[in-house]
Amino acid sequence: MLSVLVIGYVWPEPNSSAAGSHMLSLLRLYKQQGWQVTFASPAQTTEHMVNLADEGIDSTAIELNNSSFDQYIQQLQPDIVMFDRFMMEEQFGWRVEKNCPDALRILDTEDLQCLRNARHHALKQNRDMILSDLYSDLAKREIAAIYRCDLSLIISSHEIQLLQKQFQIPAQQLHYLPFMLDLDNLSSSNPERYSPYEARQHLLMIGNFRHAPNWDSVLYMQNLWPQLREQLKKEGHPHVELHIYGSYPPPKATALNNPKTGFLVKGWAEDAYQVMTQARLCLAPLRFGAGIKGKLLDAMVCGTPSITTPIGAEGMLPNDKVAEEATVQSKLNWPGIIADDDQAFIDGVVELYSQPDSWQQKQQNAPALLAGLYDGSKTGPLLIQRILELKENLAQYRLQNFTGAMLNHHSMKSTQYMSQWIEAKNRHLSH
Repeated sequence: MLSVLVIGYVWPEPNSSAAGSHMLSLLRLYKQQGWQVTFASPAQTTEHMVNLADEGIDSTAIELNNSSFDQYIQQLQPDIVMFDRFMMEEQFGWRVEKNCPDALRILDTEDLQCLRNARHHALKQNRDMILSDLYSDLAKREIAAIYRCDLSLIISSHEIQLLQKQFQIPAQQLHYLPFMLDLDNLSSSNPERYSPYEARQHLLMIGNFRHAPNWDSVLYMQNLWPQLREQLKKEGHPHVELHIYGSYPPPKATALNNPKTGFLVKGWAEDAYQVMTQARLCLAPLRFGAGIKGKLLDAMVCGTPSITTPIGAEGMLPNDKVAEEATVQSKLNWPGIIADDDQAFIDGVVELYSQPDSWQQKQQNAPALLAGLYDGSKTGPLLIQRILELKENLAQYRLQNFTGAMLNHHSMKSTQYMSQWIEAKNRHLSH
């Protein structure tokens, strides 16, 4: 029986974020193999975190910059260590290499933070992203972590292409793994999820308020809402409301709640599928970001057509070309509308909200897309097969990754010495 240690940036919150849901699906996949699975994190516990004990998964609190982790991992001796985002690889990778050199090291990127930050930087300056935005210090750290690991899980087909083209990451070090859905269970547990046009009302936005692209999209919709609401009134829908859900709403978000205009900040949704199934449309006007969007996948699962942007739809279609140019075919296959600008977004919302035939046609695009890309019963076994193959031939495989070995030798030493200096300083202060 293999032993897996997952080092988490945060404790998994599957009902709060797509990253939390994706992490839980990975933990369950490892558990299904009969492996011993442990989740460890230096983060604070939260009110919405999943109870890992209910999943048969061990959990441990660990500390940053503390040699107690060395004793812990020496005792555990995992066969596989998976880092949740590159920051955890930076913090603990050198300790894993030192104490468990034969453990297979996997990086779950969730999304490319360097890409998200580059787009955010360009947006603040009201311009398109350029290569100098992408080639940031953050990118140097993130790409180095990818090279140092034996395998990196990449959630977006667009990001696979970017890593190979712009950063020359060898294909064998990357594994494409979009969200893994249990489609059979979703069908049996939520038979009413494809409720018809007539049974739904209002518009919905959803997403963790701590995630910068989500907060930006709320502010964007606040500016767009008066014009959109007026257009809906002209089409005979004077009472349409926009319901905004998400975990951890700050005071600046709840202050935007305005019942008079129908701009309603609802906050935490106990059941995201329930509120999504009741809505007529899901809005995701994302102006920057990376990875793929869990809210749009939830919309497909619930048969709720979505209006989004090229960045929102990026990586979510087969043979994706949305990031560079939303092709006619991509737009036709999307279970909703991909809008290139403000007016197109407004027009898309008004069209689908007002036209039952168009709405139903877009709803019908979802099942084939879900089955084609997001069926965990197909993608999960492929990951397990890849892991077992690497584990069996790890020494030979690592000989092909000289860049990673070089980065482990040099850059991880600086991380090690910095961590040890912080630990020594903390010990001195405590005395």
